[in-house]
Amino acid sequence: MSYEIKKFKDGQIASKITKQTDLHIKIRGNSYEDLFTIASIKEAWDAAHNLDKTVTSILTIYCLMAQRSDRRFNEKESFDLKVVARFINSLKFDKVEILHPHSAISLAMIDNSTALDHFEYVERAFKEIGHPVLVSPDAGAYKTTHQIAELLHADLVPSNKVRVNGAPQISIQGDVKGKKCLIIDDLADGGRTFKNLAQELKNQGATAVYLYVTHGQFNYGFEELKEVIDKIYCTNSYKDIEDAFVTQFTVVE
Repeated sequence: MSYEIKKFKDGQIASKITKQTDLHIKIRGNSYEDLFTIASIKEAWDAAHNLDKTVTSILTIYCLMAQRSDRRFNEKESFDLKVVARFINSLKFDKVEILHPHSAISLAMIDNSTALDHFEYVERAFKEIGHPVLVSPDAGAYKTTHQIAELLHADLVPSNKVRVNGAPQISIQGDVKGKKCLIIDDLADGGRTFKNLAQELKNQGATAVYLYVTHGQFNYGFEELKEVIDKIYCTNSYKDIEDAFVTQFTVVE
């Protein structure tokens, strides 16, 4: 399927179908502009095909907007994933693919959705580092990291935040002395949690600490992370990063 996108000076987005066939939109999906671009293309495609049931429409989102806001955290606050999911559902795609969603709630709320696995990117980082110990950063990430460890035949060390006399501390539940460690998670925004975890791993004798996240936002840069983390691996699902400290795997052309 071929189409053209035109963006006007006032921000309006318009689409034109140039070749009629099945529709497959692949997009980062991490901004409201992305969402409206999707809607513009789908509206043009629907009009061109006039509800032709012999063609199909697929949407691939590499970094789903609002996926961390998967509940109403406080009374009278908006449920942002619900807003985004309703918008996507209104477009009526036959299939929606989401790369490494933050939680299963995204898949439950978006019609016809399925997760795209991130295992191949973790495996590439794992092999490049040289078979490190895998570290899950919290209880929520343990199940997924455990599945990856089994596939890679790798050792796994869980970690978690605990409170000791009311103060938060990081608990490392395994021996990392003399070992290289790879922390695995879905998304990094600022990265302070990963910095603190990496510091504790090195305090307990880890020789090097690496970080893999599928969605690398890193909205506050890398200076603090470089103090304790040896290298970061991520995909370019959120943005392209030009920094020798980061190795990116291409999912968005």
